[in-house]
Amino acid sequence: MSAEEAPRWMADEMLGRLARYLRFFGHDVAYARGLADGEIARIAERDGRELLTRDRALARSFSRSILIESPFIGDQLRQVRAARPRAGFRPTFDRCPECNEPLQPWSRGSRVSELDLPRAEVPPPDGPVFVCRRCPRRYWDGSHTRMIRARVETWLSAEAPE
Repeated sequence: MSAEEAPRWMADEMLGRLARYLRFFGHDVAYARGLADGEIARIAERDGRELLTRDRALARSFSRSILIESPFIGDQLRQVRAARPRAGFRPTFDRCPECNEPLQPWSRGSRVSELDLPRAEVPPPDGPVFVCRRCPRRYWDGSHTRMIRARVETWLSAEAPE
């Protein structure tokens, strides 16, 4: 995938949910929480990121930005996909949705202890477990990922807001 196909994003504070969903697709999304507009633009420029914002003034001040018009996540995803259709909009779940770190496979004896596996009241997953080395949250394919896939399919095929 070329750099054009896999943009690096900077989402402003109003787009936290969009940042999480783009991370589900494997997109590299920095999230600007608690930063002034000038600082957001400076970081996006420094890091070669395209800005996603609902702030009209911020969008006008930064040439590589997409002004997100809708408050609805489905509309937001469709708008980003329309702007960058080759970026990939299928959930891959290979980035931590919380901190953007690429996920790593977990295995017994790895640096992450067994205490980091799901709590006893949650049945252990049948398939592979992935861990974020920064947070360190754990992830596996289960009902939550199936629900996200279904939502995304509905949202990206729909024309009406959610």
